[in-house]
Parts: sequence; structure tokens; C-alpha cells
Amino acid sequence: MKVAVMEGIGRIGYTEREIPKPKQGEVLVKLEYVGICGSDLHYYESGAIGDYVVKPPFVLGHEPGGVVVEAGEGVTHLKPGDRVALEPGRTCGHCEFCRTGRYNLCPDVVFFATPPVDGVFQEYVAHEADLCFKLPENVSTLEGALIEPLAVGFHAANQGGARPGQTAVVMGAGCIGLVSMMALRARGVSRVYVVDVMENRLEKAKELGASAVVNGAKQDPVQAVLDLTEGRGADLVIETAGAEAAAQQAVRLTKKGAVIVFVGYTKSGMVSLPMSLALDKELTFRTVFRYRHIYPMAIEAVASGAVNLKGIVTNIFDFSDLQRAMDLSVRDKANIVKSVVKIGG
Repeated sequence: MKVAVMEGIGRIGYTEREIPKPKQGEVLVKLEYVGICGSDLHYYESGAIGDYVVKPPFVLGHEPGGVVVEAGEGVTHLKPGDRVALEPGRTCGHCEFCRTGRYNLCPDVVFFATPPVDGVFQEYVAHEADLCFKLPENVSTLEGALIEPLAVGFHAANQGGARPGQTAVVMGAGCIGLVSMMALRARGVSRVYVVDVMENRLEKAKELGASAVVNGAKQDPVQAVLDLTEGRGADLVIETAGAEAAAQQAVRLTKKGAVIVFVGYTKSGMVSLPMSLALDKELTFRTVFRYRHIYPMAIEAVASGAVNLKGIVTNIFDFSDLQRAMDLSVRDKANIVKSVVKIGG
């Protein structure tokens, strides 16, 4: 099979590898689409995220959708021809976090495209069948590849306790900001405002259902949200921009007793917040690390029409054009909201 490998910072090449054989409890999936995630771009640009360092040749990509071509021994719920979305992290199943249902916190998780574990910019992958979720007839494998980022958005909404009657603000209109906005709407939050500094991304947010958008480069987001809420402030903020300024604004634009969910990683890993104000407001801070128990919910939201997942895709690249896909996604973030690579199909 054809495999795309990162040969060094900013360099993609191709190689041939054996098609894997599914083990007991696994299925072999022919991949059709794989999304390009911000973490893929970060590894591509810098070669590392924190302690996770790329040692080439390394395979990026962890947002896959495809078709089952072979089922391993003991697999009964999937068969060849089934279209699936793949949840990319295998956990140990035995630690305290797995046993209590918080498996996303498992310290021994094996996650696609997290060094040293290869990702799925390749034609086939063998994966645990219980982590391959069958797609309804009206959900494509393109959408299946995007269930992974949508799961992050739903987990953020769940962490924030999103419910009807609230006013929510999403800081950042990149892919995760947009799926968070759509997850909030799917959870019944009717007033969702989106803040960003890139006009094209804000237009996309309006297209996908934002109640209003705020361009932070042209107006003060805090005052804008206070104006939109008649001075009350927001009940819930999901911060996806990973910017210190956005985090500080989140504290200022919330009402007392509100919840702020932090999703975006800052480049430095550090954020300074107006803690006196946060204490006075008795704010609740929540954080997100990937997701748990979300794929069925996310797939149902897409199947029912509650979430327009195809709407976030701005660019589709051929597998043979992955170098260009990565380069453009790095350079043109004002216009490219979400890139997806067509592997086959």
C-alpha cells in the first residue's frame, strides 16, 4: 500500500508498505478520507508538540473515514462493505481512568499520529473493531473522517454543561471552534456568538449557524458580547483559539457563575488570567482532552441533520498532493478552515 511519510520538517514523501492483516478483534479498513488536523500541521512545521517529538519517517493523520474490507476473528458487528468512522485512540482498558469511563485520560493510550505511533495518511489500516463506528446510509466517509474533530466539539459542549436557554460564546472560528459552535446548537443552545480576527472564518461561522459574529481585530469582543447580551454577559464560553488575549477576554465577557471551557493550546503553554475578576464572578473553569463516549452521539447529530459537517470543509486534496495540502494549510489559515485528503474510494 502507498504510505505518505514525513521525512523531515516541512517534507512529505511516499513509500510502500505491506497491507496489514487484522488481528483478533480488529478490522482492516480501506481509507477514503483523512482530515488534516492542527496537530498534524504543528508536527509538520516544528517536528514536535511538547514532549512528543517526530522521528522520521513518520506518518501523520488521525481523522479517518473508510470502508471495512476484512473482519478479524471474533468481530461480529462489522462486515466487509461497512463504512466507518475510526476513533483513533486505543486505551489499556485496565487503569483507573478506563475503569471509571474516563478512558481519554488513560496514560497508556496509543493514538494515531502521536509519536512514536504512526498515523493514517495511508491506504489501509488495521484497527480495533470496537473503535470503528458504522456510518448510517446518509453519512458519507468524508463526514466520517470529520467525526473526530466534531467529537472534540461535543466533548467541550458537554464539559460546559451546554443546555437550552443559555447564551454561549466560542472564541476562535477555526475547525474546532466551528464544530464547537455546531455542537452547542445541537445541544439546544440557541444563542451562540463566535469571535475571531479572520473575516473569512467568521463568514463560515455565520454560514454554519452562528447567531452573530465578532471580529476581534475591528472591535472589542468584551464590549461586543455585552452589547449582544444587553449587559448580562455569556453563560458559557468555549475557548478554542489558544490565545492568551482570548482567554482573558473570556473571563471578562462572562456573567457571574458562568463556565469557561478551555480547548485551545497556547504556543507557550502558559496563560495569565485576571484571577481577581474570575474569583469575584465565581467562574468555573473546565478543560478538554480529546473526548470520550462521543462518536455515536456525533454520528447521530450528523445523520439527523443537526450538524452540517460537510460545511466546515474548504479544501479537498488528492493523496498524491499531500505536500501541497500541508503547505497551503500552514500558509493560508485565513482562507483554509479545514482541509481533507482523499485517499481513495
